Amino acid sequence: MTVSSLSIDQQVVLVTGGARGLGAHLTRAFLGQGARVVVNYFQSRDAAEALVREAPQRVLAVQADVRDAEAIKSLFEQAREHFGTPITTVVNNALPEFTFNGDARPDAAALDWSHLQQQFEGVNRGALNTTQAALAGMREQGGGRIVNIGTNLFQNPVVPYHDYTAGKAALLSLTRTLANDLGPDGVTVNMISGGLLCTTDASSATPEAVFDLIAQNTPLRRVTTPEEFADAALFFASPWARAVTGQNLIVDGGLVKG
Repeated sequence: MTVSSLSIDQQVVLVTGGARGLGAHLTRAFLGQGARVVVNYFQSRDAAEALVREAPQRVLAVQADVRDAEAIKSLFEQAREHFGTPITTVVNNALPEFTFNGDARPDAAALDWSHLQQQFEGVNRGALNTTQAALAGMREQGGGRIVNIGTNLFQNPVVPYHDYTAGKAALLSLTRTLANDLGPDGVTVNMISGGLLCTTDASSATPEAVFDLIAQNTPLRRVTTPEEFADAALFFASPWARAVTGQNLIVDGGLVKG
C-alpha cells in the first residue's frame, strides 16, 4: 500500500513549528483524524510538551532548527525509531526567529538584505532540509506528501512584509519545481496560502477594525479561522488529493482569487 492510498490515521506527519500558533492548530487537526504527529519546535518546549500530554501515544516532540540539515536528519531518524515507520507527510510551517511586528516592520528604505536572507534561511532552506531528509523514507513507501505553508500577501500585499512575502513567493516556486521533480517517486508537493486568521499568535495584536475590514471584503463576510485553514492540510495529506500536486490553494474565504 502506497502513501497515496493511506488514510490519515495510518500516517506519520511532521509539522515544523508545530507547537504553537498556526502550527499547533495543524498538529491538532491531524491528531483529530488519528494521525501520529511529530511536533518539531525550535524554542517552544513547554507548548510542545503540552501537546505530547494531549496524545502521549501519538505525539513525539523533537527540538530542531529547520535551518540545520543535520538536526533535521536526526529528527527523521528519531521519528522512525519512535513510531517504527518513516514519516509519510511533511508540513513546512516553521518561521524561526520571525515575528509579525506590524508598523515596526522594515519599509522599503529600511529593508536590508539580512531581512530577506533570514526568511530564505528559515522558509526555503528549512523546506529544502525537510524535503531532502524525507525522500528516502517516502521512496521506500512508494510516495509521500509535502505541504508548504504560504501566504496570500504576495498576491495581495495589503501589509508590505517585504522579507516574509519574498520568502513565501520563493517557496511557491520551489513547490512547483519539486512537484515536477518528485512526481515520478509518488511524492506530491503543494502549498496552502492564507491571509489574516482569527486568531493565532501572528494575528493576536491585530486591531478589531482590521478584522472587520477583511471580513467586509471577503465573499464569506468573515475572517478565516486557523481550524478552517488546517482542514486544507488534511485534504492534501489524504487519499482524496492523490492526483493533486504543484498547486497553491488559497484559503482565505475568497478574498484573493487564485
